[in-house]
Amino acid sequence: MITRCRRAYGRLRLGTRLALGVGVLSLAVFAIVGTALTTYMRDYLSAQLDTQLAQAQIAQSRSIADYGTLSGKKYYSWFYAVYDVPRDGGPKLRRPEDPADLPDDVEDFTTLARAQAVSHTELLRTEHLRGVGDYRLRACEVEPGVVLVSAAPMDDIDDTVRRLITVQVVAFGLALLGLVVAGRKMLRRGLKPLSDMASTAHGIASHNLAETAARLPLRADKRGGGPEVEELRTAFNTMLEHIDDSLAVRAEAEQRLRRFVADASHELRTPLMSVRGYADLFQYAAANAPEERDKHLARLRAEAARMGFLLDDLLLLARLDAAEVEAPLRQTESDLVELVEHAADAFRASHPDRPLTLAPGPDALKLRLDPQRIRQVLDNLLTNAAVHTPTGTAVSVGVSVGGGQARVRVADAGPGIPTDDRDRVFDRFYRVDKARSRDRGGSGLGLSVARSLVRAHGGTIELSSEPGATVFTVVLPLRTGSLTKP
Repeated sequence: MITRCRRAYGRLRLGTRLALGVGVLSLAVFAIVGTALTTYMRDYLSAQLDTQLAQAQIAQSRSIADYGTLSGKKYYSWFYAVYDVPRDGGPKLRRPEDPADLPDDVEDFTTLARAQAVSHTELLRTEHLRGVGDYRLRACEVEPGVVLVSAAPMDDIDDTVRRLITVQVVAFGLALLGLVVAGRKMLRRGLKPLSDMASTAHGIASHNLAETAARLPLRADKRGGGPEVEELRTAFNTMLEHIDDSLAVRAEAEQRLRRFVADASHELRTPLMSVRGYADLFQYAAANAPEERDKHLARLRAEAARMGFLLDDLLLLARLDAAEVEAPLRQTESDLVELVEHAADAFRASHPDRPLTLAPGPDALKLRLDPQRIRQVLDNLLTNAAVHTPTGTAVSVGVSVGGGQARVRVADAGPGIPTDDRDRVFDRFYRVDKARSRDRGGSGLGLSVARSLVRAHGGTIELSSEPGATVFTVVLPLRTGSLTKP
């Protein structure tokens, strides 16, 4: 039974359960208040009755002392008993003038008179007299050897207390019912914002988040409910914004991955087809034209080498993206200026048709970096300047220090990069000139590899371009131990 009640209670809505909880708490408060009020009222009425008994006994004591008998005003349904108490004997009841002054059983009166004779002080007791009910008894000494015992009925007190209890039960019951009903409505209204958030959550659950372009357009936009509900609503919407942003990032990553896989497949298909074609030609030349065999073998090796370079770049990018524990960097204390000078010398040797200027800067700048990878970044940027500019275009490279950062500036005076392409030049397999052949334009991974390597060093690559001035700036942080010589 208890288990069923708990299950039924657990299935109730939160507002109903809170209202019932408030009702139970209010019931306990009403019970305490009612008990205290009833006790106070009974004590007050009993004190009033005791006072009335004392005042009546004063008048009656005077009458007994003066006339030897009870006279004067008598209250209806009260009892009076006069005892003579000799020193060497028990109390003896005097014969009453009116038989109605005594009940049928006077044992309680006699006991109280005997106790008063011993204690010599007024005594008060509440006794149940057989056949008549509860009475309040008071014994006092009228004169030496004479004790008066008076008894007042407590029916009026009991009746008043019963009426008070009845009024309290009805009033508290109505108040409790109104409190539960009104409290339930108020709690439902106060908890409505939570219901709205629950509806928003159900609406979100109905969306298929497995889709690539899945977004969360729903938000808990309604207001009200107090500071706590507002705080919960803000946290709820913040969580939805975070999930929505995460879904957008995931969708973008999936699209980028699909584009990357498609571009990689396209890039690898060409050298694979070339390898297959040159292999067939090599097989044919080996049987029919031996003098052509070495030429086809050289082309076969060139395509295989080209495909190897492409795969190496893809593997490097994958390792950088995965943030492996053993990152593909071997950092040592190296001179950045020296690396730039070596890259400039190699560029002059491989591209004599493009004048290269080495801008003035520090004689030495030692940083903790991977010299091979930074040299790869410099070679990629310089090669990019040579590939995408006409013959004779001036190129410059220089190193500078400022603001706790080392900067390597690679600039050319070429036609510049179109505005629409500037945001995507660092994407993998992206080419500004879509018609450029892969033999001249490369695979589209050079700038992407350069940016990933610089990021792995904690730096960035900045681009600014306009007709006649395209500048790539490699920004590397200066670490402890860096040494600059002017």
